[in-house]
Amino acid sequence: MAKESRQSSGRLYVAVVRQLQEAIEAGVYPVGGRLPSERELSEELGVSRPVVREAVIVLESRGLVQTRHGAGVFVQSDATSANITTLDSDAGPFEVIEARRLMEGEIAGLAAGLITDRQIAELQRLVDRIGDMNLDEPTREKADRTFHIALAKITENDVLVSIIEMLWDLRYKSALCEYFFRRAREAGMTPAVDEHEKILEALKTRDAEAARLAMREHLARVTENLLIATEEDVRDRARLRVEERRFDFARRAGVNVRHSS
Repeated sequence: MAKESRQSSGRLYVAVVRQLQEAIEAGVYPVGGRLPSERELSEELGVSRPVVREAVIVLESRGLVQTRHGAGVFVQSDATSANITTLDSDAGPFEVIEARRLMEGEIAGLAAGLITDRQIAELQRLVDRIGDMNLDEPTREKADRTFHIALAKITENDVLVSIIEMLWDLRYKSALCEYFFRRAREAGMTPAVDEHEKILEALKTRDAEAARLAMREHLARVTENLLIATEEDVRDRARLRVEERRFDFARRAGVNVRHSS
């Protein structure tokens, strides 16, 4: 495989997943055997370690391999018997959040000039549910999703609503997204009510620029939380330095990050 470029590396993990699946199926890496290290796979396949890591996470989520901390990654099923679905819809979590940040920032700005008092009251009810710690996590997360979609609906643009619904659904349909957001939940990171309140306050004053900025800051914080939640994963995988895609999206979101050591 050719060396990755900045333009193409976001989807390279899909090709790596397929290559490793084929190698497992062919017996190159037999059940019970250990995969080469991330460094070795990176050099062999001509991709960065973050790309290899994303591929391993997908394989692990599909039951093909298992990571044993301190020992490496081992094959636990062959590709022919594993329940493998298409990878075409497996978007990376940082890609999804960046797309949401770009789209929803502008949506918030547009909505600020259109929102009615009734819609403000509806959004306030949703913010209250997001912050209600007496509710279980799935209920609060549902209120979070509903808040963002309700905001898109204020624009009265069905295309924008469909895009936001699609981007939200990717976090459940994409194995990679599901993994990263699950790690965030396990780390105790839940929808931040104060960030949603800041968005709502800007909408109440019909301040388009403040609404745009508040939304972008909120989604930048989501990016930062995903980085923090998966830092332990980076350490467990031989404390690798992660300098590429994982941080690219964070920097572009304006998040200050430190490399692992």
